[in-house]
Amino acid sequence: MNEPRLRIATYNLQKCVGLDMRRRPDRSLQVINALGADLVVLQEADKRLQPRPAALPHDLVERDGWRILPFGAPGGSLGWHGNAMLARRDLAVRHTRHVDLPGLEPRGAVMAELDTSIGPLRVVGVHLGLVRRYRLLQMMAVMRVAARCEAMPLVLAGDFNEWRRPAAMRAAASGLEFAPTPASYPAPRPVGKLDRIAHSPELEVAATGVYTAKPAHITSDHLPVWADLTHRR
Repeated sequence: MNEPRLRIATYNLQKCVGLDMRRRPDRSLQVINALGADLVVLQEADKRLQPRPAALPHDLVERDGWRILPFGAPGGSLGWHGNAMLARRDLAVRHTRHVDLPGLEPRGAVMAELDTSIGPLRVVGVHLGLVRRYRLLQMMAVMRVAARCEAMPLVLAGDFNEWRRPAAMRAAASGLEFAPTPASYPAPRPVGKLDRIAHSPELEVAATGVYTAKPAHITSDHLPVWADLTHRR
C-alpha cells in the first residue's frame, strides 16, 4: 500500500514580473498549477508600494481552485510582507498567523497549521534577509515562535537567500533537516540553492524537484522547487 504523501512547493514570484519585464500573473499561475502541489508557499506575491496589493490577483487564484490562506494583511495583499500560501481545498486549515522578523529590512513570515494527508502539520513561509547575520537571527526568531506553539511536525519553506551550504542555517533552525532540493536561481541557468524546504525529524522526503518547463524559465528569476513529504515511521 502506498504511503500518503504531501507535496509542498516554494516559489519566489518576483511580483509576477518576468525576465522579459512583463507583469504576467496568468503566466505565474500557469507555473503554479503545473507543480502538482497540495500547498504552495510564495514570496514576493505582492507589489512593492503601499498598500502592497496582490501581484497575483485573488480572483485569478481562486478561479483555478486554490484557497488563499489569510494572514491578516490589509489593502488587498495576498499574504504578509509578500509571503503567502495557496492551498488545495481538501486541506483543512486549523490556524494562521504572521510573524514579524528582526533585521534592517522589513521582513515577515507566515505560519499555518493544517490537517493533511500525512497528519497535522505546521508550515512556515519565509523570505529571509540579504545580510547573513540577519538571516540567522530571523531563522532563530521563527523557531522560537514555533517552539511556543502546540507540538506538531514542522516545515519551513521559502527563499532563504543563502548561497552557502546550509550548516549555519541548520544550526539556527534547531535540528531541522534540509530537503535535497535542486538549484533554482537564476532561472535561465540555476546554480544557487536559494529556495529551500526544511522539515522536522518526524517527516522524511520521498522526492524533490525543480520545475524547469516553459514558461518557468522566464516567468521569474527563480524557479519553483518542491518536496514530497511523508510521515517517518
